[in-house]
Order: sequence, then structure tokens, then C-alpha cells
Amino acid sequence: MKILVSACLLGENCKYDGGNNRTDWLVQLAEKHELIPVCPEMLGGLESPRQPCEIVDGVVMNRNGESVDSAFRRGAEAALRIATEQRVDCAVLQSRSPSCGVNEIYDGTFTGRKIKGKGVFTSLLEENGIRALDVADAGGELLLSICREENLHR
Repeated sequence: MKILVSACLLGENCKYDGGNNRTDWLVQLAEKHELIPVCPEMLGGLESPRQPCEIVDGVVMNRNGESVDSAFRRGAEAALRIATEQRVDCAVLQSRSPSCGVNEIYDGTFTGRKIKGKGVFTSLLEENGIRALDVADAGGELLLSICREENLHR
């Protein structure tokens, strides 16, 4: 299978704080599946490190109150093009990110509170029929079975 993956989960230092969220079980999937790393935020022209960002009233803002929405949306579009060109089966994305959050995101107050919601890139993927899965939901085989099941119904 071809799986689009948040680049930070594969050990790329592209997080807002300059680090990564390497997830070993996900990295090991590369032995049997093609993993395609993307960081929508970097694709949109943002650097790492950068100010933390959250979605505030539908607009991505950094902690200084500056809109970075256009960079997030530009990066989401670029990452979607990669997903489409590569014909990915699904995506495994970083939890709570304003780009890649699948089940929940931070609430826009920069206080660490979370709310149910999706990141900009996740929403775009789903609008285009690509299943997005949260890396925190389960281990590799369960996620892969979900991807396979989704593809049987396409």
C-alpha cells in the first residue's frame, strides 16, 4: 500500500519547535509499504522552528496573533497534489496539529485545551476522498486494515 504520512512521524525535524514525533512502528511499515512523507506546513513555506499555530475562528494564527492561514492552505494544497499524484491509499497524520489533526485540534486559545476538530490538510484530504487516520488511534496493523477496508469500498 501507499501511505501518506506526516513527515514528523518519520523522524523529520519539521515540527514548530524544530523537533519531530518519530513513531517507530510507523517507520517500520516502510519494510512492507511505501510511505510518502509530507509536511504541509513546510510545503506552504513555513520554517522550522516557527511560532506555535492554532485555528482561531477558522483561520490559522500563530501565537503572536499573526495570520499564517495562507501558508497553511498553500501547503495543504501542495500536499494534496502529492497524495493525488501518488494515488495513496490513506494518510496517517499527527494528532492535534492545525494541519494534520484528525480527531481533535487545539482550541485556538494557546492554553493547551483541545476540541473536536480537524486540521486544514486533513479536511482537504477528506473532501477529496482520502481517508485520514490519527497516529494515536492504534498500532500499525489496525491502521492498515482500516486503509484496506476503505479501499475495498472505493
